[in-house]
Amino acid sequence: MSGTTTAAAPQGRRGSGARAGANRWVVLFVLCVSLLLVAVDATVLHVAVPAVTEDLRPGGMELLWIVDVYPLVCASLLILFGTLGDRVGRRRVLLLGYALFGVASAVAALADNAQVLIAARALLGVGGAMIMPATLSILRQVFPDRRERAVAIGVWSAVAAVGAAAGPLLGGFLLEHFWWGSVFLINIPLMLVSLPVGRWLLPESKGGDDGPWDVAGALMAAGGLFGVVYGVKRLGGGDAPLGPATLAALAVGAALLAGFVRRQRRRARPLVDLSMFARPAFSTSVGCIVLAMLALVGLELIAAQYLQLVLGLSPLETGLRLLPLTLAAMAAGLAGSKLLHRFGPRVMVCSGFCLTALAVLVLTGMGGAANDALLLTGFVLLGLGLETTLFGAYESMLSEAPPSQAGGAAAIGETSYQLGAGIGIALLGSVMNAAYAPGLSSVRGVPAADSAAAGNSLGEAYEIAARLGGAPGEALRSAARESFVHGLHVTLVVSAGLLLLGALAALRLPRGMDCTGGGSASPSGDPGVPAPREPSRVGADSSAR
Repeated sequence: MSGTTTAAAPQGRRGSGARAGANRWVVLFVLCVSLLLVAVDATVLHVAVPAVTEDLRPGGMELLWIVDVYPLVCASLLILFGTLGDRVGRRRVLLLGYALFGVASAVAALADNAQVLIAARALLGVGGAMIMPATLSILRQVFPDRRERAVAIGVWSAVAAVGAAAGPLLGGFLLEHFWWGSVFLINIPLMLVSLPVGRWLLPESKGGDDGPWDVAGALMAAGGLFGVVYGVKRLGGGDAPLGPATLAALAVGAALLAGFVRRQRRRARPLVDLSMFARPAFSTSVGCIVLAMLALVGLELIAAQYLQLVLGLSPLETGLRLLPLTLAAMAAGLAGSKLLHRFGPRVMVCSGFCLTALAVLVLTGMGGAANDALLLTGFVLLGLGLETTLFGAYESMLSEAPPSQAGGAAAIGETSYQLGAGIGIALLGSVMNAAYAPGLSSVRGVPAADSAAAGNSLGEAYEIAARLGGAPGEALRSAARESFVHGLHVTLVVSAGLLLLGALAALRLPRGMDCTGGGSASPSGDPGVPAPREPSRVGADSSAR
């Protein structure tokens, strides 16, 4: 158990930290519940997109922001709140995140226009940014032994993948019986329970609290991420690649990110210790997490739209079609510790990427008619591959980082997780839009203005087709379905290419999982030290490569 945690616990409220510290597996359970809520909310809205479109009638860009603003805001602020937790207490920030998450959920559920929903989703992202860093940093502290930590990370990463995959199922069930706002209302009772339970069970822990808190640096990172993703969105929305607005967004975003990096290198106490990225295993693990989440969240959004709008399934039926992905991810996460110990990070992560790429290529067989066997095979392979990749990458990242930098490593890992989800929706959504719209540029019998509007989304094309009626409406509906399937195939091929790049990058990870020296906690060092600095890791990694 972490000395940081137990040292802080007696100072906590009536010894609650000591009570939780008595069983680190109870702490793991509470942390996983916290993570599940945040992960579910990243995807629970996916099956509700058609209902939101029909009720609020957002524009194409507004619809993208409704889905994308949550993971993007969350990714932008993780470092900010991760460092705040190190200063004032991770449990304190976690509980504040619970409260904000609940309030924002109520606002989102009652939103009566797209702008209010976007703002509420942004607030949800702020709450998620408070919650997520605490889960990994506390986990790293209470599981100093690498073997036990591998088991804990297996459970944790399975919950992360299951939460993202179970979101559509939960959303589908709620939409079968209630209106789309119910996908947000479900958060409120869960948060009302999580607040007192977390306050009572979770241990308090802190990092160093000396030195200035670089708020300006965190805002630079947030602004840079927004600029880059906004530029990608404009490209996918059909804007000219050299258009002034697109170029300005990309340039400003890149400049802010470059300034953030320079600022962190010059500061005595940076928000992000960039020296960790000099370690190949750490930087490679972070990149693998981004690529894995890019594939998972982006593909799930498109798959949910395909199942509902092309195959005509209900939201609940859509969620059930995605259930095999959830079950496969759970199985891979629970088996992850044994697989990692036997095969090592390099083989595990590389194999996970290859399996995921195979799943994506299998799913290119999806067409205008349902093929349940193909969907089952593709989603099972997708769940197994993605969870195998995430588990190996997270374990390698946390084990590579020194215990004194556990909070910063956790914030980086969570940022890469959420950033991958946000960029996945933006990038794959942009590819999808770019491949979909040209097929509707001229449909026989359909006015040019209606054809252009139908190119915004498949849902909008269906609405226009219903208004036109007759032969023109049927022609537009058929053309939109064919264009969507074509765009889906293009998007899947692009995703497979990115996943294969991830497999190549994973070859930089160490071959073996060292649990004898630095990987273990107290047996190898001073028992008073909560988690050793793992001195043998660097040498072991170098020889493994």
